[in-house]
Amino acid sequence: QAQPVESGGGLVQVGGSLTLSCAPSDGSFRGSSVAWFRQATGKDREFVAAWRWSGGSNQYLSDSVKGRFAVRRDNAKDMIHLQMNDLKLEDSAIYYCASGRPILSSLRQTSSYSYWGQGTKVDVSS
Repeated sequence: QAQPVESGGGLVQVGGSLTLSCAPSDGSFRGSSVAWFRQATGKDREFVAAWRWSGGSNQYLSDSVKGRFAVRRDNAKDMIHLQMNDLKLEDSAIYYCASGRPILSSLRQTSSYSYWGQGTKVDVSS
């Protein structure tokens, strides 16, 4: 497992796109699941997406972003990217990357991840 570092946040208009990236600051993400969570001001941290290192389906998305966001792995660079399209005002939040080895049923829980990045801010404006 490895300590994640996020990049790619910023300001974007409604309907725009942004890609967040997560890289291991030490070690490797190989064998780990890497998830994206977000936390808006005054709200709890919520699951957004995850890439699970396992056979079968690797990409998991929350219902609120399904159809707009995608998570993919760059094998060559050992990075996880969160592609965000058709952004909405409610997508504004600090986005955190986390790594761990949760079982499938716990993939969406913050407590399942041992390592967290410092977060990157996404602001969607009208």
